[in-house]
Amino acid sequence: MKEAGAIEPTCPLPLNEHPRIRLAHGGGGRLMQQLIEEVFIAAFDNPVLRGGHDGAVLELLHGRSVMTTDSYVVRPLFFPGGDIGALAVNGTVNDLAMCGAKPLFLTASFILEEGLETETLWRVVRSMRVAADAAGVSIVTGDTKVVERGHGDGIYINTAGVGRIEHEVLVAPERITTGDAILVSGDIGRHGLAVLGEREGLAFVTSIESDCAPLWDAVHAMLSGGTDIHCMRDATRGGLCAVLNELAKGSSLQFDVVERDIPVSEGVRGACEVLGLDALQVACEGRFVAIVAKKDEERALDILKTRNETASVIGRVTDGEGGLVTIQTPIGGQRILDMPTGELLPRIC
Repeated sequence: MKEAGAIEPTCPLPLNEHPRIRLAHGGGGRLMQQLIEEVFIAAFDNPVLRGGHDGAVLELLHGRSVMTTDSYVVRPLFFPGGDIGALAVNGTVNDLAMCGAKPLFLTASFILEEGLETETLWRVVRSMRVAADAAGVSIVTGDTKVVERGHGDGIYINTAGVGRIEHEVLVAPERITTGDAILVSGDIGRHGLAVLGEREGLAFVTSIESDCAPLWDAVHAMLSGGTDIHCMRDATRGGLCAVLNELAKGSSLQFDVVERDIPVSEGVRGACEVLGLDALQVACEGRFVAIVAKKDEERALDILKTRNETASVIGRVTDGEGGLVTIQTPIGGQRILDMPTGELLPRIC
C-alpha cells in the first residue's frame, strides 16, 4: 500500500473502459463491485473496510460516545482551499469535536450522477483519504448509488461520524453562564467567499481560500490544558451570526460582542463590501466559537493563538434579555445582531 497521504495522479479504475460513471456502476453487479474495490477501497483502505461486511464492527473503549451525520452538496466540487471530499470529512469530524469528542470513525455514502468522470471521483475520494488521515479517523463503511444524468450534480456525499469523549467536562449549551467569555478560533468568512468566487468566476483583489480544516487538535489542546469549556459550535451555514444566536437562545442568556474584536481578513472584508454581504453571516468550515469560563479566557486564547494568530475574545455572556445578541459598532453604538434569514450563499457545503 502506498503512503497514506500521497495523491496518485490517475484513477486505478481503467479509464479506457470506464472514463465516466454509468448507471450500471450503481446496479449491484460487476461494475459496481469494481468501482468499490478499485476506487473506494483503494482510497480508504483499512482492515475494517476490507472486511466487506454490510456494517463496521468497531472496538470502542468504555465511556461516552458521540455520533453525528451530515450531507454535502457543494457546487463547484473543487474550490480554492478545498473540495467536496475534504469538506465532507472535516465537516463531520468538526461536529464531533464541538461535542468534546475525539473523532474515530466515519462512514461515507456517495450519490453519483451518470456521466461523472471517473477521474473526478478519484480526486474526491483521495482528497477524503488525505483529510481523514490528517484528522486521525478511518472511513470504515459506506454506500454508493448512481442516478440518471441530469438528476444530480456530479457528486453528493453523506457521512456519519463516531467519536469518544475522553474527559469529564460537559460541553453543552446548558453550561453557558453569565460572565463567560466568547472566543472565535480565527478569522471568519473565507469558506463561503472562496466557494462563491469559484462558482461565479469572480476575481478578488486578494486571493481568498477556504478555511476548511479539522478542529479537534485545538479543542483537545484546550481540554487537556485544563480549560473549562462550557460550549462550542463551528461556524458553518449562517456563519458567526447564526452560531451566536443559536447559543444565546439555547442558554437563555444575552450575548454581547464587539465588532472590532471579530477577526475578518482584509480580503474578505473588501469582497463583502463589493458584493453587499455581511462577513458575520458568511460560512466558515474551519472556525469555531468557544464559550469558556471567565477565569480561563486567557489560557484558552493563548492555546488558540498557537494554531491561528487571529483567534480572539469577541465578547461576553450577560444576564440581559435571554436569546438576544448585541454587537458594539466601531463608533461605539450598539445594535441587535439578528439571526440570518433566507439563503445568503446557496450550495456552500
